[in-house]
Amino acid sequence: MTDDQADNALQQARILMQALPHMLRYDDAIVVVKYGGHAMGDDKLARDFARDMVLLEQAGVNPVVVHGGGPQIAVMLAKLGIKSEFEGGLRVTDKATMEIVEMVLAGSINKQIVGFINAEGGRAIGLCGKDGRMVAAQKIKRSDAAGNPIDYGFAGDVAKVDTTVLASVLEKELIPVLAPVALGADGETYNVNADTFAGAIAGALGAKRLVFLTDVAGVLDQDGQLIKELRVCDIPGLVADGVITGGMIPKVETCMNAIERGVEGVVILDGKLPHAVLIELLTDHGAGTLITR
Repeated sequence: MTDDQADNALQQARILMQALPHMLRYDDAIVVVKYGGHAMGDDKLARDFARDMVLLEQAGVNPVVVHGGGPQIAVMLAKLGIKSEFEGGLRVTDKATMEIVEMVLAGSINKQIVGFINAEGGRAIGLCGKDGRMVAAQKIKRSDAAGNPIDYGFAGDVAKVDTTVLASVLEKELIPVLAPVALGADGETYNVNADTFAGAIAGALGAKRLVFLTDVAGVLDQDGQLIKELRVCDIPGLVADGVITGGMIPKVETCMNAIERGVEGVVILDGKLPHAVLIELLTDHGAGTLITR
């Protein structure tokens, strides 16, 4: 063995030694990862993500992947000449739009992620909320500033989660990849916000971690610096002070709801950072903002 080889072997051993306590901490634990943002559009990052999910599973973790697909839906709607409107940050989903949403989310995107994971040696299975009545949806009911109800069409919230199918899949050491499409009591298919869907799944499973891969590093302070740890009780004050604003508000609200449902901790981190999930879970450094009770 040359000196360079010895140095490389020593470095690898140190990495493994650092990772071991974290691997033991997450042994047989459930980690729900919401995969979205621009990382989904980068082929290399997508393959790195797939490799990371396989490594977690082989290390004794039970990863559950929930994915979005807003940009891909927008592209397909534009190709088909279907106009899409938004109200309060939510897509107004008519019947024609819902058909495209389901095709893109539960079809092309879901199967692409499954394919990437399986190509890296994993055993992934693609599902959506409709499968085995996993997620029951209800029509979103919200009003505008004047108190008038907004009709979001087939945009839905999570009414109930049944973990029967997921428990069976995880027991067989498969990696479930979930599209946020669910069935309502009226028999209609609803498009559920992927963050909301992931939070509900994580809560129902009693996940040790819920990880949101986003397009930002996490929650930033007034100087633009990453806040590495937050408690639920800190969040209302940060929103009132204008530190947490815009699209980060509904995301941290989802984090708070997930923790109330029983998730031990929620992490918001940058999905464009290579191997972000591994850095967060299996190193001493962390990669984003950890929110706990």
